[in-house]
Amino acid sequence: MNVLFIEDDRMNRRVVKDMLDVAGADMVEAETAERGLEIIGEQDFAIVLVDLRMPGMDGITAIQHIRARADAKANVPIIVVTADIAPDLRERCLAAGADEVIFKPVAMDELFDAMGAILARDAARGGMIA
Repeated sequence: MNVLFIEDDRMNRRVVKDMLDVAGADMVEAETAERGLEIIGEQDFAIVLVDLRMPGMDGITAIQHIRARADAKANVPIIVVTADIAPDLRERCLAAGADEVIFKPVAMDELFDAMGAILARDAARGGMIA
């Protein structure tokens, strides 16, 4: 399984990569939302993980760009990974097109539960895993 993590913090990327390694998943890293959007254009992913607060383009805007694509990549499952605890955060993320929201510090069971639920849902709909 190929996963893209759009996150500006190197340590957060490392922690999630170590978790995904345990599951045998391959993780591609993007330090900015702009770079993440470029990578999505170049590769297929089973899931995209995206932080909300990054320099330049934020995660909500990145999600909106992904969902606005004119190809099948617009439907890639997206999980927001954030430390933001604003009361309406989950609703804003889902309205932008995210499939799920998990909070930092990332717990392996929460990450795998969210990924598993999304992949099971997509498999039931006939989706493909990259």
